Amino acid sequence: MTSRFISSPSSSPSHSSPSPSSAPTRRTVVKAAATAAVAAPALLGAASPALAEATAPAFLHGVASGDPLPDGVLLWTRVTPVPEAVPGSGLGPDVRVGWEVAEDRAFARVVASGATTAGAATDHTVKADVRGLRPATAYWFRFTVDGVVSPAARTRTTPAADEAAPGVRFGVVSCANWEAGHFSAYRHLAARADLDAVLHLGDYLYEYASGVYPDAKYTVRAHEPRHETVSLADYRARHGKYKTDPDLRALHAAHPVIAIWDDHEFANDAWTGGAENHTPGAEGAWAARVAAAKQAYFEWMPVRASTEGTVFRRLRFGRLADLHLLDLRSFRSAQARTGSGAVDDPERSITGRAQLDWLKAGLAGSDATWQLVGTSVMISPVAFGALPAHLLAPLAELMGLPKEGLAVNADQWDGYTDDRKELLAHLTARGVRNTVFLTGDIHMAWANDVPVRAATYPLSASAATEFVVTSVTSDNLDDLLHVAPGTLSAVAATAVKAANRHVKWVDMDHHGYGVLDVTAARSQMDYYTVSDKTDPYATTAWARSYRTASGTQRVERVYQPVL
Repeated sequence: MTSRFISSPSSSPSHSSPSPSSAPTRRTVVKAAATAAVAAPALLGAASPALAEATAPAFLHGVASGDPLPDGVLLWTRVTPVPEAVPGSGLGPDVRVGWEVAEDRAFARVVASGATTAGAATDHTVKADVRGLRPATAYWFRFTVDGVVSPAARTRTTPAADEAAPGVRFGVVSCANWEAGHFSAYRHLAARADLDAVLHLGDYLYEYASGVYPDAKYTVRAHEPRHETVSLADYRARHGKYKTDPDLRALHAAHPVIAIWDDHEFANDAWTGGAENHTPGAEGAWAARVAAAKQAYFEWMPVRASTEGTVFRRLRFGRLADLHLLDLRSFRSAQARTGSGAVDDPERSITGRAQLDWLKAGLAGSDATWQLVGTSVMISPVAFGALPAHLLAPLAELMGLPKEGLAVNADQWDGYTDDRKELLAHLTARGVRNTVFLTGDIHMAWANDVPVRAATYPLSASAATEFVVTSVTSDNLDDLLHVAPGTLSAVAATAVKAANRHVKWVDMDHHGYGVLDVTAARSQMDYYTVSDKTDPYATTAWARSYRTASGTQRVERVYQPVL
């Protein structure tokens, strides 16, 4: 289903003998105090893509890395060989693209290199799956074509599989709607020198036509193409537009990105056979649209395709943590009618049988201290107490609930309760400890215990914990109500926590990102917010922190971030 440029035997990397590492150690001091976040794009060269003469090749969409391994990493770029070869155009000649990996920014100590061909068949994107690197080591990489050199970027390999790594730290993001604001959250994460990788939990881009979400009068900047993305050319063009953003390019140039998709990489509320935002006939066959969206995704993202061209896969960070990444769109049953008993139907699935069995086997068979599960939609159950109508309507829009009444969110695990019941029972029966779900999707920040039986919690056990990060820009409660943060949302948050005692905190107002720090003793999520998503120079501030101590399966508040 996908076309990718990967180093082949005919273009295999050449390796020099590794020299003693002079690369930075894994845990370095955060540079935000010493270097303003606004300087990050210039520091990495990501804000100034390599532009030569008008007719010369150019790297207009930056460079990126992803899916790090102990001995390698996936490198990515997109070449514009001639001006008319814009994303999705199908125009432009094939060009030979070289790549190299070095231990230093000056590329005096190159440890791997190779070359491949970029052409219109894959929208002139390039991927190189580099191996032969050292574990837990920082590297620099770049690309060249016809004498033009791309910006240099940083990446990092993971600890050896059997290493007792002292810690790992991730930036965590989701839900970046171009039209809703600027990607300042990415800029602030790019400025940090202490991250091992950035975990993107889905909705990397949005498929809507311009002026649909949000309404045109609230649009900060316009999508390209202006119409809804349906065809392969459309999805390629939308990916290309996103990667003109300087903050997004800076993020990719600073850290390896580990990404999964959610629905908006395809269409809103996608499932195996369709989507809420897809009209058969008028917008073609759903299978054709999905194939186009997936092809563009794998062309434009530093992600390795997994089984059947999906994104569920597993990465390891020594014996400290296994990261299980889920695809909750490719195999799911259609969402149940809200309020119906179909949410409990054991024949319906959010994961699909094969993926759920894969996840259960990976969790039970792991010898890592922590089991981190990247899930694009919330697994914790949520019921709603009495809410005023003026709050229920916008909250229902965020959560996918009927505005005229209360019900579960059928697009989340709440709509597929048999899968959740089976998974949590498996964790309990097999004694799987220290499972932490990492979630995006709903444009709010949450810290939850994941109860075996929510109705009797806290008397019943908690099988896991969950940290949900808010959106980078996509609308949340105060955006929908057009009120100041912390006003009407205080009533809604109080009602949600009162009806759900396993929910320890929910922030319905802000935009930003998370930083997850994992040690043998605990996993801690630090929540950061940005001052104004409509301001390209927005500042950032720490908001709250929660942690799960090893062996507890419970979250507790912490009163300062990890430094």
